[in-house]
Amino acid sequence: MSEYDIAEIAGDGIGPEVTAEAMKVLDAAAEIFGFKLRKTVYPFGTDHYLATEEIFPDKAFEEVKGMNAVFLGAIGDPRVPVGLIEYGIIAKLRFELDLYVNLRPIKLHDARLCPIKGKTIEDVDMIIVRENTEGAYAGMHGFVHKNQPLEVSTQTMVYTREGVERVIRYAFDIAKTRPRKQITLVDKANAVRAQDLWTRTFAEVATEYPDIKTEHAYIDAACMWMIKNPEWFDVAVTPNLFGDIITDLGAVVQGGMGIAASGNIHPGKVSLFEPIHGSAPKHAGKGVASPVAAIIASSMMLDYLGEKVAAKTIEDSIIDLLRSGKLRGVSTGEHPTGEVGDMVVEAIREMAAKVAQ
Repeated sequence: MSEYDIAEIAGDGIGPEVTAEAMKVLDAAAEIFGFKLRKTVYPFGTDHYLATEEIFPDKAFEEVKGMNAVFLGAIGDPRVPVGLIEYGIIAKLRFELDLYVNLRPIKLHDARLCPIKGKTIEDVDMIIVRENTEGAYAGMHGFVHKNQPLEVSTQTMVYTREGVERVIRYAFDIAKTRPRKQITLVDKANAVRAQDLWTRTFAEVATEYPDIKTEHAYIDAACMWMIKNPEWFDVAVTPNLFGDIITDLGAVVQGGMGIAASGNIHPGKVSLFEPIHGSAPKHAGKGVASPVAAIIASSMMLDYLGEKVAAKTIEDSIIDLLRSGKLRGVSTGEHPTGEVGDMVVEAIREMAAKVAQ
């Protein structure tokens, strides 16, 4: 029996509620498909910080380094300064674990979820590979004459050849596994001239993948085309800032934040999986938040760990529930939070039983 060590950080707001449902689904999958999850629950988030002034202590972080994966519910709370907990938990994990790939599948599971008129499930099936540790988010910023009329603030975009090449290569490797075998570089090298490094590196790596069709789009045009013609995209690779923007746009195309999940990955090493919807403090404790994105994030985590049958069954169960109408939607208040988790567990059991017959 395969065994995996998982760090569970439920976090803030609706994080604990959606995480509980994702763990419910994971526990059922482990039982059905014959693997074991050893979960270590960490209390880190705003409540813990306000009670202890502790964000993510070194001892706990060292423990996490030795695990197989991290599941994060949500982070963010208006009671503390913006970015304090986010940088102390999410950014710490991304940068100190060198999670250089932000992987965002954008897949329409049911046509009624798409806000774009006339688009079908065949039109929305793409993967965005966002560089996750460099660019505008590298943390190189500063202020001069702060709070004075002539205040100056700066933030430096940082790209390294190694950082750019490894994420581009990762994206090409994904494109190799896809039926269309197509990849698009999304940048703004005509205006942000430092991104010429992306242009040149993309072209050089492409020579090693002669079977992959390559395309290029500037970020402004890519946003327009994602709405007008989402079917044009298969795999896309993009710098950190632009990836942050275009993946949220993609989330809307696939049905909203309630169904969008992500992986923060360093291949072969401990990696982080989370829903992307944020902590939504105003909905916390009401049992109305949709846990679908968190459940899909748990499916992504299992796929990364090698439990691909279990991962696909979880995703297929959500697709079946949506298309059958049993799951009416993925918006807040559509179903009680716990009810959705129960529905997914039941669907997984039914699918597994049919296969076993």
